[in-house]
Amino acid sequence: MTTLTVEQSWNRIETWLERHAAVSHGLLRPPALPQDIAAAERRLGLTFPADLKESLLRHDGVQLQDGTLTLGYYGPLSGIEDLVRSTEFLRDVAEDLTDDEAEFDEEERDQHAYWPHERLLITLGIGWQSSDGLFLATRPGPHRGRVGRYFDEDAPSFTPWRELREVLADFATALENGTPFDGRTPLAYEGRLIWDDGTTVISDPVSPLGLAAEAAEPVVAPVPAPASGAAPTVEFADGQYAVLSFGAFGTFGAPAAAEEPPPQPDVVFVAGLTPGELLDRLGAVPATAGLRSREQARLAAAAPWAAYRPLVRAGVCGDGWSYAIQEGGDAQFGRPEVLRRLSRGTRAVRLTKEGPEVHVTVVDDGVARPEAARRVESPREDYVTGPDGQEWQQVGADPWPGSTAAYARLLAALAEEYGIHWDPAGDGDEPLASALLLPVLDDIRPTGHPVSEVREVDLAGLVDRTPPERLRSAMAAQLARLAAETGIGTYPEMAHALERTARNEPVDLGADGALDLRIRRLSAEARAARGLLYEARHDAEPAPVTAADVSAWGIRDSAAGALRAFALLPLPEAAELILSRRLSLRWRDELAADLAGR
Repeated sequence: MTTLTVEQSWNRIETWLERHAAVSHGLLRPPALPQDIAAAERRLGLTFPADLKESLLRHDGVQLQDGTLTLGYYGPLSGIEDLVRSTEFLRDVAEDLTDDEAEFDEEERDQHAYWPHERLLITLGIGWQSSDGLFLATRPGPHRGRVGRYFDEDAPSFTPWRELREVLADFATALENGTPFDGRTPLAYEGRLIWDDGTTVISDPVSPLGLAAEAAEPVVAPVPAPASGAAPTVEFADGQYAVLSFGAFGTFGAPAAAEEPPPQPDVVFVAGLTPGELLDRLGAVPATAGLRSREQARLAAAAPWAAYRPLVRAGVCGDGWSYAIQEGGDAQFGRPEVLRRLSRGTRAVRLTKEGPEVHVTVVDDGVARPEAARRVESPREDYVTGPDGQEWQQVGADPWPGSTAAYARLLAALAEEYGIHWDPAGDGDEPLASALLLPVLDDIRPTGHPVSEVREVDLAGLVDRTPPERLRSAMAAQLARLAAETGIGTYPEMAHALERTARNEPVDLGADGALDLRIRRLSAEARAARGLLYEARHDAEPAPVTAADVSAWGIRDSAAGALRAFALLPLPEAAELILSRRLSLRWRDELAADLAGR
């Protein structure tokens, strides 16, 4: 924090704007008139802090148009009319909360009240409206003149700035030094003041898949045989038949009468493939392949060994069909990319049940057959109304017996129509071929929307005035810069692909090729890192990864996606994606140099 006067800070701000952002400098409004300030104070029934008056006497806010001076996310500085309008609006909103805040003392009002009468909103936030921004406390006392932040639907709070003069001094320093101001960095671009978020990543993040490779797969412990002559006991899960009652609702049903619904897993059937071939098409990790029962698979899928990767078991059924059931991880069988890959040169049939809905999907050689699809939705039936009008829920009952019956009915129809004969209750204890998956990548398709602006750069204009060959060369250079700053350029597969893009040669993104597998692994690393950090949020022990690791893997995954976009999308859309993901604050200058061929 500095102790410059308001005048000194404005001198520094204006000097920088004159030199680097003339458009923004020209949008500063003239000084306010002292009588207008006095009239605003009378209308609002308060006295403006001295440094706010000094600032208004220098500039009565700014003209609200493209290129105007803003304080980052806090938006443009308000002129007198904005101050009055915003304050009266927020006072009206706060009237509905006065009863809830009636017991606050003066300190609590300053700290916790939604909008005390003496508070002034001195900037217009992100949307240049009264929904957010910086405010000043004007009530006499220890907090007078203190600066706070207000965001719509969030509790206002004080900032470290004690006065507006400190805000202006820090802003001037950020302009002159190109350093962050409240988390964002001010820059000059085409005569305008703009803001950007410079990002840095750690160069060697912890690998969740590496940690998983060092972990042992847990094994289901054998069930001990009962002692000779002792009768076996049955143990129910805690709460399975608990009776709860609340309001006008209750529960009923004797534990002995409750029957669990039969197994109704999501399953995909593929004709003409062995279980091993089916797993390969799903993206099986060879080192994790093995025979597993359902219990073993589910235990393994929930362990660190799996690193949040899907685990699938596969077997044979019917005449020439194999099937797969997923036992853990993010759902795969509903993804069109997966079904298209499974059905390559053959037919895939998917049966799923989720609550009231049962679906059958048929895909022939990558093409969905909507006429063969089936969908059943059933009402919920575990609630009943008693003679007294009270509604009850039967605990342990099947909520959707109609969809349970539909699942069995559709499964029988699959046997009749396609020769698929499969009993979902029959493979629970049988060890089946299984493996963790390195999930196939999502499709990447053109959006069809016209490119316009990306991070304050007129990309549409750039595309229009730049020859395609020059634009492509510049974007290849930008992609290489993105790879260098995110770390993906250190992978041999990525480096080879980048060399080919620089030479305007095609990149091989074929399924299960070296580059495809690398990008899929990066995606799996990012997914696992997020999962590890999230799961450890309530643990006493720290997570094996940090937020910096999660950020680094996410950024690498995103950069790899930009490389795919460059290879698969029209150039303008790929350019938009690449530029949106650059980390360096200097990327605009680098882009200008790349376009100029320097």
